[in-house]
Amino acid sequence: MAEAELLGPVAAFDCDGALTEAADALRTTRRGLFGIAAAGTVLGGLVAPVSALGRDAVAGDIAILNYALGLEYLQAAFYTEAERLGALHGPLATQAQVVGGHERAHVAAFHKVLGTLAMKSPTFNFQGVTQDPNAFRRTAVAFEDLAVAAYKYQAPHLSSPAYLMAAVSIHSVEARHAAWIRRLAGVLPAATAFDQPLPPTQVDALVASTHFVVATTQTSAHGSPKFTG
Repeated sequence: MAEAELLGPVAAFDCDGALTEAADALRTTRRGLFGIAAAGTVLGGLVAPVSALGRDAVAGDIAILNYALGLEYLQAAFYTEAERLGALHGPLATQAQVVGGHERAHVAAFHKVLGTLAMKSPTFNFQGVTQDPNAFRRTAVAFEDLAVAAYKYQAPHLSSPAYLMAAVSIHSVEARHAAWIRRLAGVLPAATAFDQPLPPTQVDALVASTHFVVATTQTSAHGSPKFTG
């Protein structure tokens, strides 16, 4: 995808440039950022097992759920590391603790549904962003808006009605996350009457541009945050 095509959608939510700062180093693959078939959504609250789907729908829905799990890994790790490092204070620390618990709950739900089919978590290095309140705030705004846009694009592609219902329920939670962090960042929570979806190729490119997904991590953290999800 051409850089010019990418920057248009990015500008709609990356108001502080947290993701576009690295747009000159986009890294995408045909199989997507997390190494699975191209599909993207952010789902949670899942109950029905994969075996409950019809045979023709299994492969597509598993791909969507695993891609969603990859995005949830990213968000959960981001907030969890911020909690562990303890550099955030006041309302921002509260936001990280509550939202981190939600994202960890999403990861747990995916594992319950996918079982042995669940992808393993990548390794992340947030490069100091979780230790700097201003950088954390900007990145959280971009990540939450990104998640909402990813939900919106792929939810209609799910074959399972149960998963679609879950997608809608979690999409509203992610939208609340986005409004919350936007309020803390001094950004208008709802700037327009309609939101646009973001396809997986652009989601992959945006996440890759941060270089947060790495083979090894250089960030040290101490202690474990309470699971609040």
